[in-house]
Amino acid sequence: MKTLLHIDASARKTNNSVAAYNSISKSIAATFIQKWRILNNEGKIIHRDVGANPPDFISQDWIAAVFTPDSAKTDNQKALLSLSDTLISEVEQADVIVMSSSMYNYGMPATLKAWFDQVIRIHKTFTFDLARGDFPLEPIMSGKILVLITSSGEFGFEIGGIREKMNHLGPHVQTLSHYLGVEKFHEINAEYQEFNDDRHINSVTNAHNSAKELALKLACS
Repeated sequence: MKTLLHIDASARKTNNSVAAYNSISKSIAATFIQKWRILNNEGKIIHRDVGANPPDFISQDWIAAVFTPDSAKTDNQKALLSLSDTLISEVEQADVIVMSSSMYNYGMPATLKAWFDQVIRIHKTFTFDLARGDFPLEPIMSGKILVLITSSGEFGFEIGGIREKMNHLGPHVQTLSHYLGVEKFHEINAEYQEFNDDRHINSVTNAHNSAKELALKLACS
């Protein structure tokens, strides 16, 4: 029985009265989840929508609490880290992480970055040891799979694409995913939204189909 952590990051909903206002990335993720649920009806799904319920930004007091030994933490510091503890626990439980995100200003939404900042935490998701030389950070968790589902207004953000160097979403998430224990990374993209033409329609259709195919592959592996 597998546990899947489903994270949505778009600020948009999927049930707007005007369909054109609905989140594309969330809808594609929903397609993946629907297929996954059929194939893993006894599995556990944890859903967190950081677009609708943004995590707190970290602060100086939060950082101080993180670096205070557990035995010396005050009640206020424990309370300050309670959300972080919960989010980390959700990642720990997950075999597969499905993360949907729109591309905002060529990167991830601030709410998703806030989630990563709450989760990637010393002694919880990574260790730090200068004896390792120039690469002192090492993830604590391992063996996880991450599926990133994105939507963008433009196109060509893939490796070799005309906007490859402008893509600060997928590469950033993939880099950070290492500290979530991710060892296999998949990405599904829907593009051309601002053009609103046949290319966009085809891209969204292909993304939904890819979501179904990948859900089938991962559920049966």
